[in-house]
Amino acid sequence: MQAGKSFFVGIDTGGTYTDAVIVEHGSHKILASAKALTTKGDLSIGVKEALAAVVLKLPAGTGASDIALISVSTTLATNAVVEGHGSPVGVFLIGFDGSMAVRTGIARAFPGLPIKIIDGGHDHNGDATRPLDFASLEREAAAMDADVSAFAVASAFAVRNPAHEQQAREIITRVTAKPVTLSTELTASLDAPRRALTAVLNARLISRISLLIEAVRLTMSELRISCPLMVVKGDGTLARAESVALRPIETVLSGPAASLVGAKWLSNLDSFIMSDIGGTTTDVGILIDGRPKIAEQGAEVAGWRTMVQAIDVRTIGLGGDSEVSLALDGSVRLGPQRVVPISLLGQRYPEVIAMLEADLAETEGGSQHGRFVVLPFGKSTPAELSGLSQREIEMLSLVGERPKPLRKITVSSGAQRALLSLRKKGLVQFCGFTPSDASHVLGLQANWSQLAARLAAQLAFRFRNMKLGAPEQIKDFCHEIWSETVSLSARAIVSAAVDGSIENNALIDAVCRGRPIIGLANVGVSPTVPLVAVGGPARIFYGEVARRLQCEVVFSEHCEVANAIGAAASLVAHRVAVTVEGDGNGLFRVHTGQGTQIFGTGKDALRFATASAQSLVESLALSAGAIAPRISIDTKTFYLPDATDENGLLKAEIVAEAIGRPSLA
Repeated sequence: MQAGKSFFVGIDTGGTYTDAVIVEHGSHKILASAKALTTKGDLSIGVKEALAAVVLKLPAGTGASDIALISVSTTLATNAVVEGHGSPVGVFLIGFDGSMAVRTGIARAFPGLPIKIIDGGHDHNGDATRPLDFASLEREAAAMDADVSAFAVASAFAVRNPAHEQQAREIITRVTAKPVTLSTELTASLDAPRRALTAVLNARLISRISLLIEAVRLTMSELRISCPLMVVKGDGTLARAESVALRPIETVLSGPAASLVGAKWLSNLDSFIMSDIGGTTTDVGILIDGRPKIAEQGAEVAGWRTMVQAIDVRTIGLGGDSEVSLALDGSVRLGPQRVVPISLLGQRYPEVIAMLEADLAETEGGSQHGRFVVLPFGKSTPAELSGLSQREIEMLSLVGERPKPLRKITVSSGAQRALLSLRKKGLVQFCGFTPSDASHVLGLQANWSQLAARLAAQLAFRFRNMKLGAPEQIKDFCHEIWSETVSLSARAIVSAAVDGSIENNALIDAVCRGRPIIGLANVGVSPTVPLVAVGGPARIFYGEVARRLQCEVVFSEHCEVANAIGAAASLVAHRVAVTVEGDGNGLFRVHTGQGTQIFGTGKDALRFATASAQSLVESLALSAGAIAPRISIDTKTFYLPDATDENGLLKAEIVAEAIGRPSLA
């Protein structure tokens, strides 16, 4: 690397676009940015296109060898949770009873997932309640092997003693050679059911994040870039790619976390509400006095409360590519499913125009008109067929790299069910009318085919109104879709601002819909801090959002790639909590997450707990890629009423945090 010439590259892979930016390390100047379509069939195609484009814009006399760090943020994990996608996994619950298994919510969230309860587990002191049933574990793992791609393991009180989880992984790995997620590697919380759900979500995501990391590494090799690769976690901090590959659930909310960092970097504000609208989701987060609000109970995505430390973000299935559907009363519904916009499809595949015109000429089967199915962009090899039913295999054989009308494939209810199942598994993608298409018709967006968008709008209008519409009627229909997108965006911001539910609130609903008059009263609600809007479609919708909420909105330069900028600007950080529990009779247990130690004095227990927390957090930060991390210790103690010294200690929590810049070695 040339002296004084070091550049950081930030990459963000979202549901629609992959963004890349280059930042000069010393001056923090943004030198270049680029966008490419995310090619879910082969992520390396989109990654290479975006990364190669910004590398070409490096200053004269420099090149790929001057790149010191590449860091990646992504919404792939978040989108997968929101849309219900993921790989099939096997679940082992050690020491659970039936009611605990039900409380995990796994069976409700993922019907048909194989779940087995195995004897074993520990008590709150870390002592085994029953021996681990090795024979059952080995037998059930072998039985599941052919139908799953990964495993999740959670054991009762494993955070007090992880031995049974660790032994289970050894057995499963030996029998199946497939990745195994342990709940204790994701969280130190005692809540076993929620730990189990988090482990399952993680196991379902391993292949997706691994594919992204492999795609970036492949591109780096092809472009002859040799530097560390790091990934943004959901709390806005960085970790080495190889560690994130095993814990992809930590990248849930990675995209919005990076966006929050990028929004602060771009706006130079310390307090604001950020709204990041992409193709699939809208994420709303808050920064107060320069610090993001953290979800103390764990990140919540699509109604599922994980146990992953992340910024407190409200994520809804609303984006420029949200699927437009019509309720029975004719009202517009948006999302949560994402579809490929017809305007994008028409731009990419010109033959779609003729297909849309053919749909307009056909009067039968209106609900399927203007809808298409295609393999994920970049997919050029046959999909893995294991775990698919014969009907699913037959339907998959009908879908190719170029779009086909849904009405010509889903000729029966069985075909429809099979195709929906393939969609849920991420093996095909549907294409339909979206807010992005409506924006093309209204002239608010022009990067894809306006003709395709207009034809699709005519089809959607005809389906709702049972007649063809005049040009002004089509525009009014598209304005209705645009306005509903604005309304839902405004509701998400107000919900974050008041930090509570606003369901069934007529006053707020009137404001967000842009009709702030009820009876003889004007009503209004407005955030007390600015709104920083980022993401590709932000400028299309958020001027009107700010008008309805009567608040200041900030559109910074490069706001459309704020997440990639945040990825380049993030730091490495880790947090560790160690607890001490006194029994009131002179014994003190220290729980480090790696086992339990017993001491005869409170002073010795506190000293050991503090040293353990500091050592653990430093080790984790260094392994995550930090250089010379700064460590801070926060201790909270609770004593018996008559205590005179540490021997009266009832409970203590020692929290150690390490923060450092990413190592460039």
